[in-house]
Amino acid sequence: MTIRRYNSGIQRAKGFLELAAALYDSSLSSESWKAAEGVLQTDSLLGNALRLSLTGKANDQKGISLSFATGSFREIEAVAKGKFSLAWVNPSVLLTMAYRGKGPFRKRLPLRTLAVFPSYDVMGFAVHESTGIASLSQIKKERFPLKLSTRLVTPSALRENSTMFTVAAVMQAAGFSFAELRKWGGKIHLASRPSDPARRVSIENGTVNAIFDEGIKSWARTALENGFRFLPVEGAVLKSMVAMGYRPTVMHKSRFPGMAKDITTIDFSGWPMIVRADMPDEAVYAICEAIEKRKEVIPTDNYKPLEMAQLCANDEEAPYDAPFHRGAARFYRERGYLK
Repeated sequence: MTIRRYNSGIQRAKGFLELAAALYDSSLSSESWKAAEGVLQTDSLLGNALRLSLTGKANDQKGISLSFATGSFREIEAVAKGKFSLAWVNPSVLLTMAYRGKGPFRKRLPLRTLAVFPSYDVMGFAVHESTGIASLSQIKKERFPLKLSTRLVTPSALRENSTMFTVAAVMQAAGFSFAELRKWGGKIHLASRPSDPARRVSIENGTVNAIFDEGIKSWARTALENGFRFLPVEGAVLKSMVAMGYRPTVMHKSRFPGMAKDITTIDFSGWPMIVRADMPDEAVYAICEAIEKRKEVIPTDNYKPLEMAQLCANDEEAPYDAPFHRGAARFYRERGYLK
C-alpha cells in the first residue's frame, strides 16, 4: 500500500484552510429561525470578508501564486488591477457592469467569468397598501414621507455596497433620493441585512411602511402577510437600469403567495467568481477542478447540492453576461457541463 502525504508546508497551509472553514460550525456560531423566513439560519461572531493569499516560493520559477477575496465593487477593481487573482461577489450584474464599463465603472475592465454560483434574487420595492402608492414615480410626485427600511445609507455605502448602489440608482431614475425622502418628512430605518430580525418586527408592528432591498426570500412573505405590495420597476426607470447592465425580470405571484399580480423588477441573482482575462489558462482550469472536488462541501444559496453544470448554465439562478475565461470554458466543455 502506497503511503501518500503532502509536503510539510502544504500540510500546514491546507490545515489552516480546513480549520478556518470548520470555525463556522463551532461554538462561535448560532442558529435561529427568526433570521430568515422558514429557514434555520446560521450566524457567527466570525467575520465573512475573506482575504487569502497562496504565495509561490521566490526561487521557484514555475510556482503559481493565487490570492482570493470576497466583496463587491472594490474587490472587482482590485482583481482588474492584479491585486487579487479571484473575487467572489454578489450579484452577477456587478461583473456585467465592470465588463461593459457601466454603472460605477468608468471604463471596461479586463475581467472574465470563472463560475456563477446559483442564488435566485430580485430587487424588491415594497410599500404598505395604506400609503396608496402604486408606482415609484408617485413617491416623487406626492413627495411621500416614507418610513423606509433599507440598509446603511452613507456616501461610502452608496458607492461601494452593491445593494445600496442599486437602490439609490433606481430611486434616482425615479426622480428622488434619500436626502429628499428625509426632506419630505420621511425616515430611514436601517437593517443590517435583509433577514435582520429587527426588520421583521418593524414590519409587523407598523414602524415602517416601505422596504427597498434585495434578499427577497428573507422578508417578502412577512411583508405580503402584513399588507405590503411590491411596486413595479418599469418605463424610464427600467430602461435606465437595463442600460447599466441590469436584467429585467418578473416577480411571479405563483412564487410569492399573497401577490395580486406578476410585476416587473430587476434581477439580483448569481454569485460570480471573477478573474482577469489574462490569468493563465492552467490556473483557471485548476480552480474549476478544485470546485468540482469540493462541490459537496461548498455552501449554496438555493438549498440544493451544488451542480457543476449550473455554474455555466446562464439560468434564472446563475445568470451571466460577461464571457467565460478560456480556461474555465475548456474545463466545462471537456467535462460535458457546457453544451
